[in-house]
Amino acid sequence: MSTALQHLGLMARNNAYANERLYQACCRLSQAEFEAERSGFFPSIRETLNHNWEVDRYYLDALREDGKGLAVYETPHLQTAEELRSAQTWQDQQLVLFCDGLSEADLDRSVAQDRGNNGVMRETIGNTLLHLFQHQIHHRGQVHAMLAGTGVAPPQLDEFFLEFDRHSAAEKHM
Repeated sequence: MSTALQHLGLMARNNAYANERLYQACCRLSQAEFEAERSGFFPSIRETLNHNWEVDRYYLDALREDGKGLAVYETPHLQTAEELRSAQTWQDQQLVLFCDGLSEADLDRSVAQDRGNNGVMRETIGNTLLHLFQHQIHHRGQVHAMLAGTGVAPPQLDEFFLEFDRHSAAEKHM
């Protein structure tokens, strides 16, 4: 297996681990805290996590060439942290399975991505996955910062790759 394929598989696993840790914290919030208006790109923890879930569904649909395109955004937002945790966990598992099934040749294959008024664009699978992981990190960081304004401490999310510092919850994702 190539280094690139190994890296993408590890990033998918790290993504699942970090989401799991973040949702453990978010599920400890009251519904009012989960929905409360906060500073961030999206106005609440709930809306930020719904956005991550939507975008994951959008890109995985494009990567698998399932054909739903922008219709994935028509799914109503989930209302509770538990609903979102369950949905995100399933989505994360699908992403790991997708990455595990890739071949070296797949990384340079382009897939169609419906960009609405901008038309259908083509991007490589490799670049799309890198973007997707970066997108998740970006918005998880925002939720992490939002949690700092609640009674629930933001969890450590970067204890995945290094053996000496690896969080025990990361082991099941390795």
